[in-house]
Amino acid sequence: MTPTITLSPQPSLTPTYDPAVWESLPVIPAISDTVRTLYKLGQKNHNNPQAFSKVGDCETSSAFFLTDFDLGRKAYNLGQYQDLQSTIDYFAGSFGRTSLAAGPGYTASSVLSAIMSDPSQCNAGEIPLACEYRLHRPSFVLVTFGTNDYANSLSAFERYMRTIIVDSMKVGVVPVLATKADNREGNNSINELIAKLAHEYDLPLWNFWAAVNSLPDHGLKQDGLHLTYFPDHFDDPDAFNYAFPWRNLTALQVLQALQKAVTEA
Repeated sequence: MTPTITLSPQPSLTPTYDPAVWESLPVIPAISDTVRTLYKLGQKNHNNPQAFSKVGDCETSSAFFLTDFDLGRKAYNLGQYQDLQSTIDYFAGSFGRTSLAAGPGYTASSVLSAIMSDPSQCNAGEIPLACEYRLHRPSFVLVTFGTNDYANSLSAFERYMRTIIVDSMKVGVVPVLATKADNREGNNSINELIAKLAHEYDLPLWNFWAAVNSLPDHGLKQDGLHLTYFPDHFDDPDAFNYAFPWRNLTALQVLQALQKAVTEA
């Protein structure tokens, strides 16, 4: 029998916060006891402790997002962040993986629809999220939706996100919810909702918005949609004027926090 976990909000040793003030929340979250409980469930389900998945839109499926860290040390320079090399080594193989639950134009509903699955790798009727989890067996997942969801109702986005969260937690995959750099909806309601869901389920909130909000044009290209790019050379001060180095650096720091929380507990 597959182990299960109660999916209602759970107590945590980390301080609670008000998701309505999500702008002031730290970029890198504290890791709660709920995460440790989920991780242990995942180990009983034979998830790979050293694997994570990327679930999201084109900026998540892009080769710019984390891929360099599976290409060897000539592809990146950690600069003053040399402590992250052990995390890169720990999660090797996940950075450059082509996720079956991320793609251009994807919304939160895309990974819940079997018609979006890759028929060459997924079973008949299997949704992309379940296909990715079955084949990769991750312990963690970076969930990065919202940019393409602005045209849909907020209630629909919430419903799809809750399904992603619950389906992940049921199999012991720890969802990390990320805020987005843009404000296509005009009132930041999507980021506030993402923070609310992270708080309700006691999950890590990667507040990426806070990392890039002070950059020129909030780290966005002229289309107000795509992130600005610079190579992952964290020894170069110019890198930190662009969004993707911040995205990759802070993603590594989130993964480092998760690694430490579950291996040092």
